[in-house]
Amino acid sequence: MKEIQKEITPISDNDLFIVLDHPNAMFDYPVHYHSDFEINLVLNTYGKRIVGDSVEEFDGLDLIMIGPNVPHAWKGEIIKGNHVITIQFSDQILKFPILEKRLFVPIKQLLFDAQRGLDFAESSKKMVGEKILRLTKMQGFHTVLEFFSILHDLSVADKRVLVSNQFDSSSIIQTTKSRRIAKVCDYIEKNYDKEIKLNDVAELIGMSESAFSHFFKKKTNSTFIDYLTNIRIAHACQMLTETTSNVAEICYSCGFNNMSNFIRIFKKKKGRTPNEYRAFISQMLIKY
Repeated sequence: MKEIQKEITPISDNDLFIVLDHPNAMFDYPVHYHSDFEINLVLNTYGKRIVGDSVEEFDGLDLIMIGPNVPHAWKGEIIKGNHVITIQFSDQILKFPILEKRLFVPIKQLLFDAQRGLDFAESSKKMVGEKILRLTKMQGFHTVLEFFSILHDLSVADKRVLVSNQFDSSSIIQTTKSRRIAKVCDYIEKNYDKEIKLNDVAELIGMSESAFSHFFKKKTNSTFIDYLTNIRIAHACQMLTETTSNVAEICYSCGFNNMSNFIRIFKKKKGRTPNEYRAFISQMLIKY
């Protein structure tokens, strides 16, 4: 299995949802996962789509909804005029009291079904696609109505599940399969900004370094160093999006101790330098 990167989306606690409006996309995002819901609209190109263990071709118009922690990526042809619009919103929406009301039952079911990835009928793709395009031009309270209208249209549309019953997205992040791995991942999340030595983490779960390295790779499909680096890069992306901190401050705040090394690794992982990434995100991010 190829490396799957963790992403932290630019959603803050004050946002109902965000839109990433990306004309002329380069399709350079690796396979990644995050803790939020996503609706992805891809226009005017063709290529390959990865959602969990589903790998399919798409052509012309693609509209997919994905639940939290499902790995995904689009590998499209770089055709002039292609357009990718992504709506992301927190999994906290499942706790909204309004979802318990009768009229919202279909939307609540949609959110549960989306945790296996959903593809929609062509007629629905066209209709909802037009609404999503319209949403990118809107501001104010009416965006909320349009957002829930989009969710409702998807909830009553003909759809099919993409991810097989055998695929377990929790195995990607390993928070449920192994208490020892969960303990390590929790430790990394809480201490990624500090120096973390392999020996210290191995001792944390009572294993030798070599045994731990083998165990971690087997359970996560990632070496310990790669996993730690991806967590640090994810938090760096979050800081580049949500703060005005300079690259040096972000470098050291995320556990890197060398600026040139940080920039080199960041570009390798994200295809852009930290400053280029900040400009790229700010250009296409709309918050609601």
